[in-house]
Amino acid sequence: MVDSTPRPYLQVQPGYLVRRLQQAAVALFMAQTAEQALTPVQFAAMIATHEQPGLDQRTLADSIGFDTSTIGGVIDRLERRGLIQRNLAPHDRRVRLLTLTPAGEQLLAEVLPGVKATQELILAPLPEADRPVFMAMLHKLVEGHAGVPPGSAGD
Repeated sequence: MVDSTPRPYLQVQPGYLVRRLQQAAVALFMAQTAEQALTPVQFAAMIATHEQPGLDQRTLADSIGFDTSTIGGVIDRLERRGLIQRNLAPHDRRVRLLTLTPAGEQLLAEVLPGVKATQELILAPLPEADRPVFMAMLHKLVEGHAGVPPGSAGD
């Protein structure tokens, strides 16, 4: 059933609603990972590195939709915590290849169940039957805007 109650201008704008949902998703994620002090971007960097060991920073940034000019700071923080390491690429000494450390793999395994539960919480307000449709629409929107560079939006 569609709610036909009149709403203020912002509350019917897709950009505003996407931003509000993103704020809720981040808050739920941060509550779940507070003990591990892990941000959503750090988690994304770790899971991508786990799935593709040996990827370089530029490829990592592209794969998680993050700005290449600031991904280095994310990697720096993970490296200082002993969760990720940079290794020289054998083919090009200017390139650093990323791998998770054993501590990084352990932390990832520790937070993954909670992160999965958080994803379910994000979708919880929707009836279960609507969730796959919503996810399909989200994929279509993200793929339809794939040409928009990460970090190009202002605050």
